[in-house]
Amino acid sequence: MENTPSSQNAVEEKPAAEARKAYGTAKTENLRDSGLWRIILPAFVAVCCLVLLAFPLIILTPLFFSSLDAKAAANLIGKPLTWVWIVIFLVELGIIAVVVRGLIKIFMTQAGNYRG
Repeated sequence: MENTPSSQNAVEEKPAAEARKAYGTAKTENLRDSGLWRIILPAFVAVCCLVLLAFPLIILTPLFFSSLDAKAAANLIGKPLTWVWIVIFLVELGIIAVVVRGLIKIFMTQAGNYRG
């Protein structure tokens, strides 16, 4: 069989006429970025990380210092709870470190990627 143009029936199809409407978003939308969010977002994340770190410390510090008191109830019966507060403090610091690291990796790197 020969592949000649006369033996092939090529039909050129035109795409259907579509009604296109321009809503003007590309021309009227202000696409310029002030860059302010690159400052506000990392600052907000840093403040949230500090708050996340401060709350457990505010709660655990008085408990730890009261457990050091010789007149504390646990110390009077001979079962000091100082080690409990130290362990809880270290566990919370580990959890906070993981959360803060995740927040910094997510938000700080995204803000840095869009520098122009």
